[in-house]
Amino acid sequence: MARTLAQTTAQLEQAIGSWIPKSADPPQAVVLHALYQQRIYRLLTRDSRLAKRTLALVPQDLAKVSRDLLAAQRELYRLTPPIGVRTIKVARPRPAPDLLSYYQEAQRRFSVPWSVLAAVNFVETKFGKLRSASAAGAQGPMQFIPATWRRYGLGGNVQDAHDAILGAANYLHASGAPRDLRNALHHYNPSSAYVDAVLRYARRIGADRTMFYALYNWQVFVKTPRGDRRVTGPGLP
Repeated sequence: MARTLAQTTAQLEQAIGSWIPKSADPPQAVVLHALYQQRIYRLLTRDSRLAKRTLALVPQDLAKVSRDLLAAQRELYRLTPPIGVRTIKVARPRPAPDLLSYYQEAQRRFSVPWSVLAAVNFVETKFGKLRSASAAGAQGPMQFIPATWRRYGLGGNVQDAHDAILGAANYLHASGAPRDLRNALHHYNPSSAYVDAVLRYARRIGADRTMFYALYNWQVFVKTPRGDRRVTGPGLP
């Protein structure tokens, strides 16, 4: 497992490096290696003993990244209620360079780190792949409750990635970011597990932009009453 994780991660990074231009659809090699990597991490998330033994055998840098990814996944999985398959709506996300430009624009305007906005976008909807409203009625790629959107959405369209990212930055800034990111994220979702998960992903995205492109190519797995189900990616309509 350690050898497979290290090899898959290296192959994914190489494939991302060869993905030019990033505005084009991801090559099959990127999509497949990302899905394989995601499946490995999902397995390790479910088996803490296997995860501990595996990470003891991979290079130290990969072990540090993996610990953050596994901890974030465990924290979020506990928070996620099962949903019915028929309620799930998915769509193609905006191209990765477009999203990066939106995060960076929002950072310049509201001083919220772009990596935090990317992490929120990933955690909430896998960068816009998941289009279903939440059980609480949150909508759009950054999952806004309608009342919150009316106050912080800057008059934009909650379903539009650009508008939603700027609205999220506005909301986080009003809630204390960047001075107190933890408090700002707690306003976004009042769960310490959620805050921890977002900050773990943000740390890894900010440290290496390749991680952003890797996570961009992770697929949507949803928790249903009959178990987890993949609803985007290779082999699906």
